Amino acid sequence: MHTDYLNPAIRQLRDQQVRFAPRAKKIEQVNRAERLLSELEPKRTYSYQYVCFRITDFRPEAYPDLRLSGKEASHDLRLFVEDVSDSANVPVDAVDERVLTVEELAKYFHVSTKTISRWRRQGLVSRRYVVDGRKRVGFLQSSVDRFVARNADRVRRGSQFSQLTEGERSEIIGRARRLARAGGCPADVTKRLARKTGRSSETIRYTLKQFDREHPEMAVFPDHSGPLSLETKRKIFQQYHRGESVEVLAKRFCRTRTSIYRIISEMRAQRILELPLDYIPNDDFPDIRPGGA
Repeated sequence: MHTDYLNPAIRQLRDQQVRFAPRAKKIEQVNRAERLLSELEPKRTYSYQYVCFRITDFRPEAYPDLRLSGKEASHDLRLFVEDVSDSANVPVDAVDERVLTVEELAKYFHVSTKTISRWRRQGLVSRRYVVDGRKRVGFLQSSVDRFVARNADRVRRGSQFSQLTEGERSEIIGRARRLARAGGCPADVTKRLARKTGRSSETIRYTLKQFDREHPEMAVFPDHSGPLSLETKRKIFQQYHRGESVEVLAKRFCRTRTSIYRIISEMRAQRILELPLDYIPNDDFPDIRPGGA
């Protein structure tokens, strides 16, 4: 069972249905919850009583003033669907439409199973079924179709990444290396390669990060993945005091303006701590008493 519900009222409703509802009622409520999910708008707010009524056909007296954002309700109802379907112990053979496993769905869209996990967090509704005596995550074909209809660009970008050939990956890495040697930052290089290759920025970014992680000795951006060295921070501080703007420094060192401001503050504080702040005696000091003037 999921523990990351955003609203305790929905989690409490989950607990009630898991403990007391018969299997047929659980299946009905799961279907109703998914139907409601497809209608929610992220920027609207909904009363808990309305949400509960749509799922259970019962309007509760509890939480009369509780309201949920569409985004919050969508997150929790997706978990509700999986948890309640898990407790129903439905054999996959008893389902009257096609059910795809994580692996089958990944193969169907030519994406990795990690991408499917990400899509689930982004709204792809999953259920749990009994398959060969074991509980497994499954996706109704109707649930998949609904997600694709509302996330066509996201699905297309994911499929594009999986279709990169080894030759295309090598070409992207080679071009990125040449641009990086010419002074290009990761963000700029990613945008240029995305325009040049017709691939999404997400695909380019992930390809380069994966290569640098697997081949640190040949990394395209060896100096931009981790924290800056103390020497580099001092260079930034010195150049700032010589009149360089934060914008110029951010571009030169491939960092955000917020990072540059933080580094400047850090170096300023360190310089203050290094100052010789010796004790200077004064005849008035012994006359000062705690609690008095």
